[in-house]
Amino acid sequence: MMMSDLLLLSTRAFTTRPMRTFLTILGVGVGIGTVLFLVSLGYGLQNTILSQITSADALLTIDVTPGSSAAIALDQDSLSKFSQMQNVAEVSPVVTLNSQFSIGELTGDGLVYAVSPSYFRLSGMTTQLGELFKDTDTNSIIISSAGAELFNLEPAKILNKEIALTLLTTEKNDEGFEEVKAVKRENKYVVKGVIEDDSSSFVFIPMQSVSDLKIDKFSAIKVKVKDEKFMENSRNQIIDMGFLASALSDTIDQAKKIFKIIQIILALFGLVALIVSAIGMFNTMTVTLLERINEIGIMRSIGASKGDIKKIFLIESVLMGLLGGVFGIILGYLGGEVANFGINLLAKNFGGQSLSLFYIPAWFVGFILVFSTVIGFLTGVFPSMRASRLNPLDALRYK
Repeated sequence: MMMSDLLLLSTRAFTTRPMRTFLTILGVGVGIGTVLFLVSLGYGLQNTILSQITSADALLTIDVTPGSSAAIALDQDSLSKFSQMQNVAEVSPVVTLNSQFSIGELTGDGLVYAVSPSYFRLSGMTTQLGELFKDTDTNSIIISSAGAELFNLEPAKILNKEIALTLLTTEKNDEGFEEVKAVKRENKYVVKGVIEDDSSSFVFIPMQSVSDLKIDKFSAIKVKVKDEKFMENSRNQIIDMGFLASALSDTIDQAKKIFKIIQIILALFGLVALIVSAIGMFNTMTVTLLERINEIGIMRSIGASKGDIKKIFLIESVLMGLLGGVFGIILGYLGGEVANFGINLLAKNFGGQSLSLFYIPAWFVGFILVFSTVIGFLTGVFPSMRASRLNPLDALRYK
């Protein structure tokens, strides 16, 4: 039997029983759409959360801190060694100092981080309000929201305020002992941005603004590699030097594993709806078989082979599965858009920000189409085999 004849006979139910066929396809579509909706929610949550805590540069950055031995310190020599490593793109040191902040007559204690502007990029750090300072800014300061609370000011109200700093540095005296020295900065710093952190009081100031202190040791250095494939090797080199090295990418990898488990769990919930739909499709194919037993007998008596009969039912079930997949993709996408719109509407009413909570990877759309087609094929296997095994004479006498 020619393929055109097989397709014509396979699609007869689409015209003779249009409502039943449509409802069967819709049932498969609902099951597929549920899986797509839940899985896209898992991917959307993953992308939303990870995008809030990191950036592309931060994923290529190694955080280096002094080794456990007091003799292994981060200094200019260490900084130079890291810069000359083969696969390192850039380095950015940070100096940590205890300090006192003053606005007017109010004074509070906190930490001062002296950094270059590249430090923010390698940290994936952003401001809650205002902006980060640039290379040309010498007297700008970035403060945490907890630091703003020291002066009983909301983050929005501390912007453009002038802060006086008194830095507490350590230096060796004539006898060789370290002593703490208070260094008051002559120029005040202007608050340019606020970082959301309610747990600790700290500020960031430009590294060049403390160059006169001749600080030769760093509390940490951020080392960015050229490519992700160099991350492990570069980190091992740094560890072999005696330093401690960690990477945000490790945390991200662990988070991705957790999200993968969440996605699987959500997909299993959607799979329940898909199984119900598949049972409905199997029932439809079985009813179709019973209704067409006489037709099978006629086709067999005029020369149709068992293989032709089997192909007719398999093609019909595969087409229904494929169309169910198409409907499922449409339903899953529309469901995600509607749900995302509703959630963002509620978020805006409660003062939150708009987010995209649903994300559908392109490969998953292709997988859904293939999966729904396979489901259609499997639900048609038993009815097709049963139809091909019918005795032509018994089929013609069937009422």
